[in-house]
Amino acid sequence: MSSASHLSAATARLIFPALLGFVLGTALQLQQVALLAWPIYGCLLLLGLVPGALAAHQSIATPWRLVLATLAFGLLAFGLTGLRAGVFLNHALDPGLEGRDLAVTGVVAAMAQRNETGLRFRFDVESAHVLDQAVRLPPSIYLAWYSGVFVGHADASGGDEPVRQFAPIVAGERWQMTVRLKAPHGARNPHGFDYELWLWEQGLQASGYVRTGAKDPAPQRLKQTGRHPVERARQQVRELIDERVAERQYAGLLAALVVGDQNAIERSDWDVFRATGVAHLMSISGLHVTMFAWLAALAVGWLWRRSERLCLWLAAPSAALVGGVLLAGAYALFSGWGVPAQRTVLMLGAVALLRLSGKRWPWPHVWLLAGAVVVAIDPWALLQPGFWLSFVAVGVLFASDSRARPATTTGAAQVAASVVGAAAPGRPKQGTAPSGGSAAHAVASVGAMFRQQWVITLALTPLILLLFGQVSLVGLLANALAIPWVTLLITPLAMLGLVLAPLWYVAAWAIAALLAYLQLLAALPFATLWIAQAPLWAGLAGLLGG
Repeated sequence: MSSASHLSAATARLIFPALLGFVLGTALQLQQVALLAWPIYGCLLLLGLVPGALAAHQSIATPWRLVLATLAFGLLAFGLTGLRAGVFLNHALDPGLEGRDLAVTGVVAAMAQRNETGLRFRFDVESAHVLDQAVRLPPSIYLAWYSGVFVGHADASGGDEPVRQFAPIVAGERWQMTVRLKAPHGARNPHGFDYELWLWEQGLQASGYVRTGAKDPAPQRLKQTGRHPVERARQQVRELIDERVAERQYAGLLAALVVGDQNAIERSDWDVFRATGVAHLMSISGLHVTMFAWLAALAVGWLWRRSERLCLWLAAPSAALVGGVLLAGAYALFSGWGVPAQRTVLMLGAVALLRLSGKRWPWPHVWLLAGAVVVAIDPWALLQPGFWLSFVAVGVLFASDSRARPATTTGAAQVAASVVGAAAPGRPKQGTAPSGGSAAHAVASVGAMFRQQWVITLALTPLILLLFGQVSLVGLLANALAIPWVTLLITPLAMLGLVLAPLWYVAAWAIAALLAYLQLLAALPFATLWIAQAPLWAGLAGLLGG
């Protein structure tokens, strides 16, 4: 073996501990009760260079090099995460401005969310004043508009109740309004939704409401800007769905699948989805983005092969892989760029780059690389249950797939695996029969799908109990139908409805059929199991057992 190849092999051994150290360093910083001074984080970054340089020396024993690589990247991640948190906190709301009337001017940054209490929307602040004195506010705030603007009385004489209505708020519009703000905080009920964490991850450093009292200046729409065009398009699509689909229940589900508006789903439907374990399908999840990437890769590859010139410029499998990831990113962006969609696109991109570079990595390295990329972009993903559910699920699928091997991806993994498979459809997977026996192949595919779902259900049940204290006992039966029904029928029909609106009626019928099935399962007395929250050590033991 040449010295160059020996160096490459020796360096490759450091990849896994380096990635693991980065994730562990980020997780350790997130446990801090209070942030340190920024120079301390800067020193930790520089200090990480020392073990990193030592790990690069061939003269040091391999076990010590692995430890040094883990320590180096752990210090790097710890320092970077602390610095990012410190920079974010520098824009926090001044406590002296809480509860005061503030005249703000800014731009609506996302489509407004409607509910029974009013409107909620993101607002990018451009200027703010208190009694004509300029003040500094966080760049982005989260506002509620609980009552409409006064437009008159029902009776011309003024004797009836005042009539109020909401002005149509559109993403990209510049508004001037009076608001009251408060610093982010939420109820810290054990194992409940952490509202303050959600605001932090969304980049929102203050929340409040629009003042619409009789003595308050009425909010004024100044003009439409060219900012946030994607959000404006999402809002137009949602309004179009509401106009075309008369049944509010089905329109809400379609809006959730097309533009990621989960607030459009009725609370009673969410109860059914949670009881049957299919809530992950009713939003733009990693499964939806991956399925879209797979279909996009198939389409791009088919079109690319029609041109000899394009194939000579770039091989069709590579073009299909790049096209699938890029179009999946566009779909995730149009659907609201939610955290689960972001994680999936980052995983797809990381594995696609690895594939295009010709690197041959074992699946644990690929799996940890995808997780490290997500953590590098969004360190606070480690605090979200959704991250652990998706990350562990992908790892279980990798580990349980007998076809897992270096340089390729597994046919089971629901991340970049399916996209890579679509990029090279002409090559049969290892251990499978050629495409001649289509019927046998179809039966084998269905059997593999049920096996994967059973493996995921068994492996994730302890983790779900640890995170939520409940688990659906009918989840396997529900997902066996819901996964293909939603991903292969409802979601494609909902997306194609953008081009041919009558398809939304067909999608609504498919939703009605699925809801009837899920409601039947949710009504069973043993549909959901609730248990007392287990201590961490017991939950981890159950997870390893699963």
